[in-house]
This record gives sequence, C-alpha cells and structure tokens, in this order.
Amino acid sequence: MPKADWSRGLLPTSITTQGDTITNLWNGAWIAALATGVVVIFLIVWACIFHTRRRAKAELPPQVRYNLPIEIFYTLVPLVMVSVFFFFTARDTREVDAVSGKADVRVKVEAFQWSWRFTTEVGGKTLKPVTGTPVNDYHQGPQLVLPVNKRVEFDLSSPDVIHSFWVPAFLFKRDVIPGLQENDKGRKFEIVTLNKPGVYAGRCAELCGVDHSRMLFNVKLVPQAEYDQYIATQTGSAQ
Repeated sequence: MPKADWSRGLLPTSITTQGDTITNLWNGAWIAALATGVVVIFLIVWACIFHTRRRAKAELPPQVRYNLPIEIFYTLVPLVMVSVFFFFTARDTREVDAVSGKADVRVKVEAFQWSWRFTTEVGGKTLKPVTGTPVNDYHQGPQLVLPVNKRVEFDLSSPDVIHSFWVPAFLFKRDVIPGLQENDKGRKFEIVTLNKPGVYAGRCAELCGVDHSRMLFNVKLVPQAEYDQYIATQTGSAQ
C-alpha cells in the first residue's frame, strides 16, 4: 500500500503527539457509539420480533406506574457513559493544551485579513518575518519552514477578526482570537512536527471575510541539517 501524502489531503504516514491523542479519543468515541448503536438496534429488533410472535389481544396489556429496576438501569448507564466520556475528554484536552516552555522552535503567528505573518525564533535568533498575501494555491502562500520531529511552540495573535490556524496534516487547529494578552494561555499551543519531510497545506478554518478562502499558507518540514542551513542563510535576522 503506498504511503499517503497529506499535502494532497490524504492520511499522513505519521502524526504529531497531539494528533495521536486526538485520534485515540476520536476512535474511542466511535467505538463506544457503535457499541451503543448495536445494543439499541438489537433491543429494537428483539422487541419487534417478540411482540410480533405474540397474538394481539383486544384488551390493553397490564399497565404499571413505574419499574424501579429498569428506571435505575436507564439512569445509571447513561450517567456512567457520560462520566467516562468526560474523563477521557478532560484528560486528553489537558494533554493537548499543555505548553512545556521547552520548545526547540518558537513561531509567532499573526493572522490578518487575509493572510499570515510568521516570525520564527530558534537558538536565540529571531528570523526575518515571512508575510503573505491572499492566494489561490497554498504553494504560493507564505511558507513556514520547520525541522522534522521537533517540538514547536506557536503563539497566535490577530489585529482584526477571529481566524483559525489549521494545518490538516498536524491533526490540530486553534482559533486566533483578537485582543488576547501575550501571557494568555489561549494564544499558545505546542506540537511535535511530523517525521516526514514535505510541504503541507495550511489554511484559515474560520470564516473571516471576503478572501477567507484565499487565506492559505504552507509548512515545509526539512531535516535538521537542512534547517540549520536555512537559518544560516536568512538575511535580516536579529539576535
């Protein structure tokens, strides 16, 4: 089976740590939902067959005001299911939102109508910002260059409206909300980049105005040696 390429919108061969967490939560939720569906369908089919085999009578079946065991069962089972979902969702949300402060690369992402500005800080150096314009093809948009399999911290800001920073291959996105202070936790998130070099599509996932559909960019993942060369060749970078 050939390896898939997320730059073409298919499943990546490897995903980030957050992607693993989200995938596990998603798969677990689907398994639980399917199991519940199977039980419900079985009970419906059983009830239909059971009552079809019984000959209908003119009189009504025995009427009861309540059935305590069944009512307790109907109350406890949904409560347990919701509690389990809540536990795993809260646990995984806390893990996904965690920012260690020990990232190998830090990127300041500025979203504006209708493009992006990326300012990278690595090894004590701040590289020259990369600023884009609205485009029809993500290959033509601003390019963010990052090393493979490294921890990256993103700091998101917007001067105008709500945007959403989304790289589908990372299986993670975050709204860019204007007005948040620099120390606000809602501005930052952290991922471990894919271990496969390539150019991956990025876009705004929040309807933000006329050129929302053209608010495209790309992330280029390169080996560490190539990334070191990229940093060395950046002109206008500052300590």
